[in-house]
Amino acid sequence: MRQQHKSFQAIEVGDGGDGRWAAHARALWQDMEGLLTAEGRTPEGADRVRALFRARMPELVPVLDRLAGQLDRPEAEGFLTHAALRPFSPACTQIGRNGTLLRNYDFPPDQCEGTIVSSCFLRPVIGMQDVLWGLLDGMNDAGLAVSLTFGGRSVYGRGFAILIVVRYLLETCDTVDEAVGRLRSLPVAVPQNLTLVDPAKAVTVFVGPDMSATVAPDACAANHQHLPVTDEQERVLRTQERLRAIRAAGADVAAMLKPPLYRSLDEQGAGTLYTAHYRPVEGRVTYYWPGESWQQSFGDFAPGSRTVTLGRAG
Repeated sequence: MRQQHKSFQAIEVGDGGDGRWAAHARALWQDMEGLLTAEGRTPEGADRVRALFRARMPELVPVLDRLAGQLDRPEAEGFLTHAALRPFSPACTQIGRNGTLLRNYDFPPDQCEGTIVSSCFLRPVIGMQDVLWGLLDGMNDAGLAVSLTFGGRSVYGRGFAILIVVRYLLETCDTVDEAVGRLRSLPVAVPQNLTLVDPAKAVTVFVGPDMSATVAPDACAANHQHLPVTDEQERVLRTQERLRAIRAAGADVAAMLKPPLYRSLDEQGAGTLYTAHYRPVEGRVTYYWPGESWQQSFGDFAPGSRTVTLGRAG
């Protein structure tokens, strides 16, 4: 079994205006800027994505301006809209139940930022940051939690990367119903599944560039949506097997740390990078790895770093 070490860090960035976020982002910029599409590098493309962001996420425009101004790179504003990024497709599993959100994030370790961020851009939010200010999963001070998985279809269109959509929902919404309503007006570039949890409700929503937001049969998701899964897709992703397993296990951390939900590093170097267990009503999240865990909360957020061993299922 392949094993690999990966470092995760936890940082506080406040409202993004005091230099802490900028110091972190500048250190990553060289690796990140390659994610920008060719169109996003043109003046016309940058104008288009800025206009889209201002039209669809107006509440976050002051934050975008604040962050881009500090990053002080010509392409920063267009990049930070997340509307001109090359597509990515993580293979994850997640479930919302009884006010908690539990998810495994599966991806190549060297392509995941691995930064737990406590921010107060518009309100208190804690989540696993990726691509400078997007979120793979997170929670806010209203008791709402959201996480994402790839929808499993190779369709690409104009719209936002799902990372900024998760950030936007957590910054602007208090409840699942409010977030689902917002989702209906947000163009998303790649098919994705979002699982959303608040104290009263848990749902999964399918989104994509070729479909309207569709509520799934239950609050579970792997890497397919409403269309049949081909034999080849199942062989590579085991998405139906994982969905059956998480439905049977429920919100059980121990099950997430064992196959088939926990995925050891494969030949391409991808596998389960972390398990996140959000209890947004309590304002707490615990990140798990086989044999190790790290709790963070709004009341007691602890900056620091951890190096963990991946590919070692429990």
